[in-house]
Amino acid sequence: MSIDVERIRADFPILTRTVRDGRPLVYLDSANTSQKPRQVIDAIEDYYARHNANIHRATHQLGEEATEAYEGARIKVANFIGAGSESEVVFTKNISEGINLVAYAMGNAATAGPEAERFRVGPGDEIVITEMEHHSNIVPWQLLAQRTGATLRWFRVTDDGRLDLSDIDELINERTKIVAVAHQSNVLGTINPIRLIADRAHAVGALVLADGAQAVPHMRVNVQELGVDFYGFTAHKLCGPTGIGVLWGRLELLETLPPFLGGGEMIETVAMEGSTFAPPPHKFEAGTMPIAEAAGLGAAIDYLTAVGIDDIADQQHELLAYALKSLTAVEGVRILGPTEAEDRGTAISFTLEGPDGREIHPHDVSQVLDAHGIAVRAGHHCARPLHRRFGVTASTRASLYFYNTPADVDALVEGLRETQKFFGSA
Repeated sequence: MSIDVERIRADFPILTRTVRDGRPLVYLDSANTSQKPRQVIDAIEDYYARHNANIHRATHQLGEEATEAYEGARIKVANFIGAGSESEVVFTKNISEGINLVAYAMGNAATAGPEAERFRVGPGDEIVITEMEHHSNIVPWQLLAQRTGATLRWFRVTDDGRLDLSDIDELINERTKIVAVAHQSNVLGTINPIRLIADRAHAVGALVLADGAQAVPHMRVNVQELGVDFYGFTAHKLCGPTGIGVLWGRLELLETLPPFLGGGEMIETVAMEGSTFAPPPHKFEAGTMPIAEAAGLGAAIDYLTAVGIDDIADQQHELLAYALKSLTAVEGVRILGPTEAEDRGTAISFTLEGPDGREIHPHDVSQVLDAHGIAVRAGHHCARPLHRRFGVTASTRASLYFYNTPADVDALVEGLRETQKFFGSA
């Protein structure tokens, strides 16, 4: 293992606390939201204590410092994901808003003039997603299809939790306007072949959006190498604060798309007869933005960069392999998705049977685990269609990050066995 996990854990104050009658916290819910290192907490506190002001509009020193923190975070994001320019980085409140931004703008492309015709979506056009998407990458496209008369289509998922690409040439065709796909599944952990999908989409003139919420925290991502047109993620899953997300888009596309929200800051000129808009990224950032959160995001990127994103990926791979081996050794555990560590991430969803062979409801599993100080998630993880595909209404999900250890995995396994004992004696 190439990083000192115990040293890393010392940076996260919450990992030292106890829960449930003094039990040490075992946090296995980072796919939901990650914990924050002291460096991020301090950056947010320092912003409010020393630099708090609105950005861009104020000419005083505090305003300049706030603007520097906000725009400095944009530059850090651009470098972190390999963007061609910081002007391609749009701040949103989360990835859900970023996806909605693209869907809404495509639905309104006719208002942007003839240069935006390639984005216009209407009857006869098709939108392609996948069966493994988070609801945030399903519902906005459903709404766009309903609004425009377009048709929504999707890739199926194989029994082993991979995208079924056997009909890729039929699904992505000359009628396709955009393909929206998760870089990494929040349920199955599957890492999808984004470049292959993007190349096929571009061959027929379609755009590609990748949801990177589960990928960016765990691996090196270069948006230009992936070949996508839009890529989004959210800060709170990569050690940053809630309330801020990122939408990256190719500059020539952002320049053409109409704005998502109207208000202050996103304009160039305003008259009673009409308005003109600022260039990207400000065209898509109406009103007062999450400034302190941007400072926190910048600090999170600094922190992950200092630890080393490649080292984090290596550590995650080793821990994932250990976790998959340990969980598959528990009789009654059924892992949804790939059971080998190759080409998958650290979100592990599973069902659990009791001694009598009947499934224990995931909410019951999580409650017993919580009584032992182990935090997991139970439900359909905002991916209900995917759970229906696997014939289950819900699952338990344990998700690992670089501050987790093999001891955390051991605690989970012991907690699952205690759960089986509990329901076996009930």
